[in-house]
Amino acid sequence: MMTKAVKSLADRLASSPRRLWLAAFALLFALSASWSLASPTGASPDEYAHLIRAAAVARGQVDGKEVMVPHVVGYIKAEFAETGVELPPIYQDLKTVNECYVFHPEKAADCAPALHEKPGTTLVTTAAGRYHPAYYFAVGWPSLVVHGENAFYLMRLMSALICSALVASAVVSAAEWRRRSFTLLGTITAATPMALFMFGVVNPSGPEIAAGILVWSAGLPLLMNPDPYLLNRRLARLGIGALVLINIRPLGLIWFAGAVFFALLLSRKGALREVLRRRMTWLWGVLALAATGSALAWSSSHPDHSVIDTPSDLTPMYAARATFDNGMMYMKQMIGYFGWLDALAPAATLLVWCGVAIALAMVALCYARFRDALAVAGAVVGMVVIPIVAQATQAPKLGMIWQGRYLMPFAVGLPIMCAAICHERLPWGGFAWRRLLVISGFSLALVNAAAFLWALRRNTVGSGGPLLISPALWAPPGGWALWLAVYTVAAFGLSLLVAVSDRRERPLPQSSGAVGKGAAEGSPRLAGTHSEA
Repeated sequence: MMTKAVKSLADRLASSPRRLWLAAFALLFALSASWSLASPTGASPDEYAHLIRAAAVARGQVDGKEVMVPHVVGYIKAEFAETGVELPPIYQDLKTVNECYVFHPEKAADCAPALHEKPGTTLVTTAAGRYHPAYYFAVGWPSLVVHGENAFYLMRLMSALICSALVASAVVSAAEWRRRSFTLLGTITAATPMALFMFGVVNPSGPEIAAGILVWSAGLPLLMNPDPYLLNRRLARLGIGALVLINIRPLGLIWFAGAVFFALLLSRKGALREVLRRRMTWLWGVLALAATGSALAWSSSHPDHSVIDTPSDLTPMYAARATFDNGMMYMKQMIGYFGWLDALAPAATLLVWCGVAIALAMVALCYARFRDALAVAGAVVGMVVIPIVAQATQAPKLGMIWQGRYLMPFAVGLPIMCAAICHERLPWGGFAWRRLLVISGFSLALVNAAAFLWALRRNTVGSGGPLLISPALWAPPGGWALWLAVYTVAAFGLSLLVAVSDRRERPLPQSSGAVGKGAAEGSPRLAGTHSEA
């Protein structure tokens, strides 16, 4: 009965991109929303600043009065140029609600004072006031209709919804390749527990990472596995991902350019010419240019006037060496380092996630042609060099501020690209590839759930508390067991897409009636491909 149910599910998902998108969206939203509701208020990096910014933008306060606020960050004294806005007093209380447990992983979140709505407004400052307002308006509007702490949870859920929609579109792009298990596994590997955590809180890193996954997932098949029937849809996904990525912050333009560069490096002969012939290409190109101009104009008109007293010995060379030495820490932060970087995922999560990503890269290199190997090596070098260059140029002014999540919109491309190379180069048959991919997918689901449990333990009983979380000193709405169950089921459900996707795959025959080279050699169009997804 179970086998028949799985087969029926495979047939239904394979027959409609819309059904696949809805299924992927539901699973991703369950994962992201679990982080939204199972994380205490203020338990994610700088979230209070982003919540204040979102609430202010929703109330029409896109700009505000500049206020110099003294801070001490990493023993470095500074005066940050923050933006002052008028909001209900609960937003001022939000800034200190987490002080008793942040950076104290042994303490549960039950020590935090309760947040209560109070009448009137007060001046509240935020360090996120210079960021582009688009994302903040999209997530901030619930604060106009719901008040108190519930508004913070609803804003998180809006961010989770946006990110889940973007990555669900990436899943559909991955499913349009002929051997879908490879490309689906690459996309799932890119959506690390840290990525899902960021999806579920109010922080622009969440949609930035989600848009990065979509740009890589849509851009690579556009040029590596061309199909005239899917071209406009892939262009639309690439364009949407680009608009989100660029509008989050100007650095998104670099991440987008990187994804396009590697897609061009791996492109089939004639694929770019076919793309450039489409009107949709030029339409999305104009929109991307307009978004770039808008983002750059916003950034240039909102400079940072902060004054940071960095040590004289914090030279570019010192920063570069320290950044290189911290490479392992940044890797951990990309996979699972939750809260305010005070809740590390278990070792099994780090080992399995790295193992799957490395396995994809090694198998891709075993069968790679020169350009394939150059692309994989280039992505790895970029992941090492970009943080070094960024820190070396910025550390003397801002201090050592780099975190692993800042690189994720680019780093997500490595497993996605390696999976695409495996799809194109590996021979059919000769090895139990499908079994290996299914095992990899379910292993990722298991350690993903373990990472969520570890983060739950840190918040409910402290990092030194019992693994079975009893008794819970702090509990999310509905209880910790509910969200652990939801997260675990959704994680295995997402991996099930890898298990069922290749059930009926066969090498695509050469057809004289095919439309163009891509249709003869490339991806399978999901049944019903002319319907929108």
